[in-house]
Amino acid sequence: MEQFQIETAQNITIDQNTAHLGDRMLAFIIDTFVIICYLFLAFYLLSAINIDFGDTWAFYMILSLPAFLYYVILETLLNGQTIGKRLMKVRVVKLDGSKPGLSSFVIRWVLRIIDVSLSTGGVAVLTILIRGNGQRVGDIAAGTTVISEKKRVSLQDTLLRELPVDYKPTFPQVTVFKDHEIQTIKELYDSARRNGNHNVIVSLDYQIRKVTDITTELKPIDFIDLVIKDYNYYTQQL
Repeated sequence: MEQFQIETAQNITIDQNTAHLGDRMLAFIIDTFVIICYLFLAFYLLSAINIDFGDTWAFYMILSLPAFLYYVILETLLNGQTIGKRLMKVRVVKLDGSKPGLSSFVIRWVLRIIDVSLSTGGVAVLTILIRGNGQRVGDIAAGTTVISEKKRVSLQDTLLRELPVDYKPTFPQVTVFKDHEIQTIKELYDSARRNGNHNVIVSLDYQIRKVTDITTELKPIDFIDLVIKDYNYYTQQL
């Protein structure tokens, strides 16, 4: 799973995880199974009904349409997801993170012939691996990609911070905070840094200084980072 940056219409840069190739392949297998089950059930029911042979092919054509247009219909109705994509927690989005329009889904569907059908998925796999941002040929043409909505929990998502072995704390006053308070500070701080929200960082800086009575010449962004590290140091000594 690789990470890439998307820039919204408001010029805000957001880190986003592309869907893992394995998840996309499993989603494809699930969707193929759903289509096969639908066709089997539809044709079985049709064959069980007494209809004149001349009308049977017309019914076959009509019943086959949902399977033929499966990806376009479901991705449009389910906001970039099919049954397989929903189960695997992946979604089709525009490169700026917005919801694709019908035309984007149609382009992806048409070029699926090249990506998947004619090459047995080889072109799609090769393109995704080369591009590195989750795009097959259909995605490149449609300006879309497939992202993962699975929650990735890393060290940066927890209260913990990696500290050097010889780390020396600066502010013992940080021990006045509780774990959940520092966790809230860290989440707000990390979010503000990702989104470039300086006002939130300044507000956090003010509140921390007020609670701890710390006086320092450090910039707000450096001060808050140090507070989080110091708290980690003291809690790890317990």
